[in-house]
Formats: sequence, C-alpha cells, structure tokens
Amino acid sequence: MPAGKELAFKYYFMFEDGTRATYEICLDRETLLLKPERKIQSSSWTRLEHHKCNNCPLNESDHADCPLALNLSAVVPRFSKMFSYEKVNVLVETETRTYSKNTTLQSGLSSMLGIYMVTAGCPIMDRLRPMVRFHLPFATIEETVFRSVSTYLLGQYFEHKKGRSPDLTLKGLMDGYQQIQMVNHGLAGRMRSIVDKDANLNALVVLDVFAKELPFSIESSLENLEYLFSPPAV
Repeated sequence: MPAGKELAFKYYFMFEDGTRATYEICLDRETLLLKPERKIQSSSWTRLEHHKCNNCPLNESDHADCPLALNLSAVVPRFSKMFSYEKVNVLVETETRTYSKNTTLQSGLSSMLGIYMVTAGCPIMDRLRPMVRFHLPFATIEETVFRSVSTYLLGQYFEHKKGRSPDLTLKGLMDGYQQIQMVNHGLAGRMRSIVDKDANLNALVVLDVFAKELPFSIESSLENLEYLFSPPAV
C-alpha cells in the first residue's frame, strides 16, 4: 500500500473558451470517505427532508443534512449555470496514472460526481464505495459491469471467510442497484431546486443509466463476458 493516509484524485476541466476548473478529491485511505478541504456548510437543498429519497434509512433527528448532498455541494454550484453538451478536455490524475479525454461536460462531470456520491457515507451508496479504491474514469458499461460484479464477488468471498453464506447468484447486487436508482431519483429532485442549466442533472442521468443498465446486463448479458474465462481453442 502506498504511503500516506490520503487517496487523492485530481480532476482538471479545460474548456474551449480557456476557462478551467480544478478539483482535488482527498479520501481517507482506510475508510474511503471524503475528507473535505473545509467544513461544508448546510443549505436548504442539503437538508435531509428536502426531496428525501423514498428509501432513505436516515432520520432528521440524527442527520439534519443528506450526506450525499453535502458532498456534492462542493461541486454542483460551480456547474449549475453550464450546459451538459459543452465541450471540455478532462484530465484525471491518480497516484498511479493519468487519464485524459476530450468529451462533453456531462460525461466528464459524471465521472467525478460518482466519487463524491459513493464517499459521502450514504447508507445506500456505501455498497459501491469499494470500487472507488480503483476508480476508472470514463468507464464503459462493459467495464463497469466487469468491475461491479468482480468487486461484489470479492466481497462475498470475504463474507464466506467470516463463516457467512455468500451470494453467488448476484441477487444482492441487482437489488442494490435498484435501491441506487431510487437515490438517483431523489438526488435529481434536489438538484432541480438549485441549478439553472442541465450539466449537473445530465451528469446524474449518465450515472443513472449505468444503475439501470447494470441489473439488465447482469441478468441477461453477463454471458457475453464468459468467453474471457474459456480455454482457447487448440
């Protein structure tokens, strides 16, 4: 394991008009929770009761704010007046390699928002937190299916080591993504109350497409990856 208590990702957004936006996302290396640069201020749109997700297990007496909205409040205002189709070069630096892509703002933003969403301490999104350790920017559906299923099964291996019954049918994974879709729906309601244009919302739509596509892919199309584990023809 690399030295240091933080796991950092740096996102650079370079727009055609010459403007730039830079975000350094620092996570606790052990918990993979976000370590904000400064105390995040509560606001009306971060309050837990504001467009609260239908499946949220938190209560207002213990949690005044939605942890997911608090995390995203470090990003959403910056892009609230921008359109999703704006062209941008996105550079992502991790501790082992650098990624770069000329893309639309919604695509680049969705890659970054995914980190903020799974590192907030939201009980529903927590199930995706292990994937952020080996974050893959701009992942395709096929790559995400492979990583998601592999991560889930690794977790089930550890469940087996603890003497518990592992889920090898992937039912828990598919049920989990259905719960995540409900969170995406609630979060979209929150965003609509503060954004003027569609960059943030469409970035969330990109993530929601993944959440909706994955159960379908797992259920009916995972066999498309089976060839990877078949012996080569002699």
